[in-house]
Amino acid sequence: MSIQGNTNIDLSGATWRRAGEGAGNDSVEVALLADGHVGMRNGNDPEGPVLIFTPAEWAAFTAGVQDGEFDRPR
Repeated sequence: MSIQGNTNIDLSGATWRRAGEGAGNDSVEVALLADGHVGMRNGNDPEGPVLIFTPAEWAAFTAGVQDGEFDRPR
């Protein structure tokens, strides 16, 4: 279970999917959770911490990814 604010988010039934194949051994996994929340974790450490995004936060994050906001400078 993960706690965001005062809301309990149950991760026990989450289905984790790899977000993409990264370089080397890097991996990120995401899971669609109750009420539209999205969980993100390090696929190499599945028992480690989980970031929980609200639907609005996830939409802003993925829009930033699509716009190249997080790309490394060349």
